[in-house]
Amino acid sequence: MNVGEAVAVEEAKAAAPQTMNINEIMALLPHRYPFLLVDRVLEVERKTRIVAIKNVTINEPFFQGHFPGYPLMPGVLMVEAIAQTGGALLLSEIPDRDSKLMVFTSIEEAKFRRPVTPGDQLRIEVTVLQWRSRAVKMKGVITVEGKTVCDATVMCQVVPRAAKKAVEAEGA
Repeated sequence: MNVGEAVAVEEAKAAAPQTMNINEIMALLPHRYPFLLVDRVLEVERKTRIVAIKNVTINEPFFQGHFPGYPLMPGVLMVEAIAQTGGALLLSEIPDRDSKLMVFTSIEEAKFRRPVTPGDQLRIEVTVLQWRSRAVKMKGVITVEGKTVCDATVMCQVVPRAAKKAVEAEGA
């Protein structure tokens, strides 16, 4: 294979949609149970788009109080799922991500259109509106069985993660 063919193969790999299992997601995102809200990534188009799923079960801890006898997924957690999905896309492009955190900088136009209940599977589709080296503006749409349940525009930024020793010293 010549250099031109090798470059073409690498470009095709980079352009092809990818998937991620839970272990690959956890390697990117710092979130853990009960706050990790992405179960699987179905598609990735670098710096452009990502599609993930979240399986909603009655075992989710928030259902104990939201609401007894009528369990509903809180809207704020759906927006968080959009951000985490977008974060997986953003952090996959950051080479030194172990020393970084992704944080919200804004949430715009969040709308909650239908209730989400145990047994639903969220399809979280996030499209990049604006990409900078350390910040991204994204439009997220969550559907259940093809019907929109939530949509929002979020901005996230990558910031340095505080060293554990510095954080522990502050708490002492």
